[in-house]
Amino acid sequence: MAVIVRAGAAPMWWPGLLAAAIGALVPGLTGRRIGLLTGAALFLVTMAVVASARGKRYTALARGATRAGRTDFLQDRAVTVRNWRRGHRWWLLGAFLVAVASAFVLPGAGGLLLAGAGAGLWAKAVRIGQRERRDDALYWVRTDWVERGRPAGKRVEAYRTTGPVAGDAAPGGARRPR
Repeated sequence: MAVIVRAGAAPMWWPGLLAAAIGALVPGLTGRRIGLLTGAALFLVTMAVVASARGKRYTALARGATRAGRTDFLQDRAVTVRNWRRGHRWWLLGAFLVAVASAFVLPGAGGLLLAGAGAGLWAKAVRIGQRERRDDALYWVRTDWVERGRPAGKRVEAYRTTGPVAGDAAPGGARRPR
């Protein structure tokens, strides 16, 4: 489950930083200083909002988690990341282009906003990983319940759990060290 949350972090973080760097080269309507200061504020606010969004829903689903059964289909980490990124690639490309285009008004602000969303997703995955370590279990979402990459969507009734060494993902959705 944390893999789905974490899947969007890198595709938002790195293009966001790239868009911010491109934006810092453009003087823009407001000037670089105002644009980058606004971008820094947007980064912090966006990171906090994304990291805390739907926190109660995640906690409630984790409290009601049941042990994964033999009939539950639990997807490999690499497949989950690939599916999420393929399903959202046009949104990510559009967000990158909007962030670069916004540099002509507020230099760097759009890129830092996008990077803040990526950092917020990463922080949320870290928080989920801490809960997984504390509970000594990995949380999973059945693949037939996940709608468009939403691990806490309406179709998700409860999480499934396995032991902490099951699968190829470490707590928090990172790759398991080999």
